[in-house]
Amino acid sequence: MNGVRTVARGESLLSPTVTRTLIGRFAERVHPATPTPAEDPLAALAPREREVLRLIARGLSNAEIAAELVISVETVRTYVSRILSKLDLRDRVQAVVLAYRTGFAHHH
Repeated sequence: MNGVRTVARGESLLSPTVTRTLIGRFAERVHPATPTPAEDPLAALAPREREVLRLIARGLSNAEIAAELVISVETVRTYVSRILSKLDLRDRVQAVVLAYRTGFAHHH
């Protein structure tokens, strides 16, 4: 039941450490093409939305993003929702994959 509540809040079922590890392994396989500005799928995002996407790609939860940006969790949820809508994505996982595929996020 806690897992259902976690997902309903827009949080991840995986710990941030596991998420970062999975993202890192995926990133090692992806060879991002450098899009031209006209092809940049992230061009629709406002600067703050890009910042939130970067933190999502790092594997941070909504609560961690809120703490990092000193905003409320509800505001983070709004940003995540806008990001998914603008980029026509189903979930955070697709957002992370897109961030790495476009070279927006980099594995460190």
